[in-house]
Amino acid sequence: MFQRFYPDHEAESAYGIDYERLYREGYRGVIFDIDNTLVPHGAPADRRAEALFDRLRRLGFQTLLLSNNKEIRVKPFAEAVGSLYVCQAGKPGRRGYAQAMEAMGTAPGNTLFVGDQLFTDVWGARRMKLLTYLVKPIHPKEEIQIVLKRRLEWVVLFFYHRRQNKSSLMQEPVKRQNERKDD
Repeated sequence: MFQRFYPDHEAESAYGIDYERLYREGYRGVIFDIDNTLVPHGAPADRRAEALFDRLRRLGFQTLLLSNNKEIRVKPFAEAVGSLYVCQAGKPGRRGYAQAMEAMGTAPGNTLFVGDQLFTDVWGARRMKLLTYLVKPIHPKEEIQIVLKRRLEWVVLFFYHRRQNKSSLMQEPVKRQNERKDD
């Protein structure tokens, strides 16, 4: 029932993802949400964000900021980190994600998305068949509509984590059997 909202991966932070491995695996484009994914809500780009985008460029990635915010918020951030952007993207609708890939010259099979919200970021990216990373929000201060969505996200994440634990428990006996065969 909730699977459409499940991320492919979870990460503590957008800054801790192994982008080098992803590049080796063939990914060439990274789409990011901004607020509470890269910086606290409404904050300007900081040195950490600038360093991340510089690192991604050196690896060979195309980057794009995909935001439901207006250009007045998104453009200065994009200029500071040296990234393409799509504002007023209408996430979770498909249009913004399609525009992002077109601008980067990438396709669903070699593009990943990094964001902090299930019902906009992850769901929209999954609808476009992108690899998704859900990161923990950087700062607890959020707009009221996001706070309300977070409560619903907790329910979805409860079932997601329960499913993840079951699948890892199911793999454990197989792992033990293989270890015994090696003895």
